[in-house]
Amino acid sequence: MTIPVQYLGQYDQGAQPVMIPLAAGEARAGFPSPADDYIEAELDLIAHIVQRPSATFYVRAAGDSMERYGIFSGDILVVDRSLEPTDGDIVVIAVDGEITCKRLGKIGQRPYLLAGNENYKPIPLANAECHFWGVVTHNVHSHRGGRS
Repeated sequence: MTIPVQYLGQYDQGAQPVMIPLAAGEARAGFPSPADDYIEAELDLIAHIVQRPSATFYVRAAGDSMERYGIFSGDILVVDRSLEPTDGDIVVIAVDGEITCKRLGKIGQRPYLLAGNENYKPIPLANAECHFWGVVTHNVHSHRGGRS
């Protein structure tokens, strides 16, 4: 079973940057420091996650096959089609006409697509018709269960 993706479009190079305050310090998972409550700078989040605008597009993930890798159904994947995929990369690829998002890996010396859920079998790439769409560089998901 593959994880379907919904094409959302390409990065808009003409879009005006949206500057969002970047808090100084770090968000610790332990005891917070009261000294870290000031603004360090402003950050254009898109400029931070899109390294090659002309080669970047977005797709929406669906399904549960990549959850171990932090990709959940409904997430927006940032995909760079200019990157050469290497072992361990998470890729968007069409295999025998079906678009999927999986981790590129090897079993023995043979290339496979590997799910981040043990309920899904590896997909062998040998003798399959493959069309590489790009390497997933970032993903965005809500921590509020789809609520605004």
